[in-house]
Amino acid sequence: MTAPTVPSRLEFIPTQAVSPDAQGFQADDIHVRWVMPEIFHDIPLHTEDEDEAVRLLEELAQKALPGAEVEDWLKLAVVVALGMDDLLASGAEYAGLCVSAVGEAPCSATVYAALTDSPEGDDRDPIAAIASSLRREDAGEVTEIQLPCGPAVSCVGTRDDKVTGELTEDPQGLTLPTSFIRVYVPLPNDTTLVMEMSTPTPAGWDPFATMFGNIVSSIRLFEADGEPLIIPDRDADA
Repeated sequence: MTAPTVPSRLEFIPTQAVSPDAQGFQADDIHVRWVMPEIFHDIPLHTEDEDEAVRLLEELAQKALPGAEVEDWLKLAVVVALGMDDLLASGAEYAGLCVSAVGEAPCSATVYAALTDSPEGDDRDPIAAIASSLRREDAGEVTEIQLPCGPAVSCVGTRDDKVTGELTEDPQGLTLPTSFIRVYVPLPNDTTLVMEMSTPTPAGWDPFATMFGNIVSSIRLFEADGEPLIIPDRDADA
């Protein structure tokens, strides 16, 4: 599979300041926050009450497809519900869905955020260790980048996602090429923030990739007492 091309206008620049109502979670003693565009709608990953989860999925579908038929809302809610297990398996703490159109082509994208243990390289440089691991796995185009919150690694590629037979005419389901950008931000507490945008719709790649560049650039880190935390550039101590 060929990795999608990152649009030339992709810039890792925040669209707005992180406000108290921004998305986020706590990674032990570090608070992580970021800004999601209003066009993305929260997926109720961790809602334990089934009736509440169904209500939230229906609400998500209505927000994502305003003015659509009830049947279309139900189809979207089912698609999202069937994809939640994969998101949870990825360790997602947060996930959001966008349904839009580029010209007349319908497009969709999913963004998720997760935490994972940071790798330990020989020199305890998590950026180098992450980048090296991704290159060994041939996961995609790997680049070391600098975000406002600190150094990070980006990986751009394409994978085959399985679409269940419940949503297709083929009982065996089908395989759908899905393009993605994944960004890894090592934190000072030996964990790594992972954020990913993926889309199975090629027409939406450029605008979604640009939006994701803004999302990850809006990431802000805070100490437990609310003090802003910026991870130094590795070159700063050189």
